Amino acid sequence: MRHHLHETAPAKLNLALSVGPPDVAHGMHPISSWMVTIDLVDDLFVTRLDEDSISRYAIGWHAEARQPSDIDWPVADDLSVKAHRAIERFTNRRLPVQMKLEKRIPVGGGLGGGSSDAAAMLRACNRLFDLELSDDELRHIAASLGSDIPFLIAGGSAIVSGFGDEIELLTEIPDFHAVLFFSDTSCGTEAVYGRFDAQGTAVLRAHAVRETISTGHFFNDLAEPALQEAPALRSHLTAIESTAKRPIYVSGSGSTLFLTCDTDLEAGAIAAAIQATHTVSAIATRPTRLDARPLNSIE
Repeated sequence: MRHHLHETAPAKLNLALSVGPPDVAHGMHPISSWMVTIDLVDDLFVTRLDEDSISRYAIGWHAEARQPSDIDWPVADDLSVKAHRAIERFTNRRLPVQMKLEKRIPVGGGLGGGSSDAAAMLRACNRLFDLELSDDELRHIAASLGSDIPFLIAGGSAIVSGFGDEIELLTEIPDFHAVLFFSDTSCGTEAVYGRFDAQGTAVLRAHAVRETISTGHFFNDLAEPALQEAPALRSHLTAIESTAKRPIYVSGSGSTLFLTCDTDLEAGAIAAAIQATHTVSAIATRPTRLDARPLNSIE
């Protein structure tokens, strides 16, 4: 029986994102998106406690975090804690844990950090308590918590549709390197979607997302609304694009910018050059499978 577990919670990139008009029934926007997990990760450490214990949680920034910010939300509102309570409700039993979450993924950057933390908690509880829940059952729990979480149960590369609940896992992980750019600029998700709705041109283009897999021409329907919402982000994008001489993309609803290149050496050189000359933080990364990350358990 495991008593301690370390799960990595990888960030995700939206390589293609098409957004449809809000659904009349509940106001959510259907999407079609090509998502990949990358090797920028949060670390989740979970200890199984005795059955009569009370769960306790701690959240902080890893020493390697490039863009730490105030953790100014109640612990009970963190998605990893909500995920723990959701799996307790689903299994109708107490699953007492001690959790320590060390974050590297910036908050509110469009990289799915909080969502990935929640998915990692579901995986950790499943393993620690030998629940033997399938990925589909974990995704069912995840869908009640947020639209990115079902994909992040297994990660990798996938076409994600509907309201995040329809997942078509892809066999191949795209072979490229990326550089992520973080700034102090923030993009409120609701505000970005508000600007998107105001355009009045929403059409869900699932075919375009699939074409991106073969063409490599990334796109994001929320990019322009995000740049309108945060003019400073547009300034960063324009300046970085001028220096890097290649397209710059927005992940999710922002505010993380990224570019792609062919090699680790090239990505590292671009990250160093941009960070030295622009007021942003930059890191090199690449797509990865979730099972490619080390999972450490202590029996």
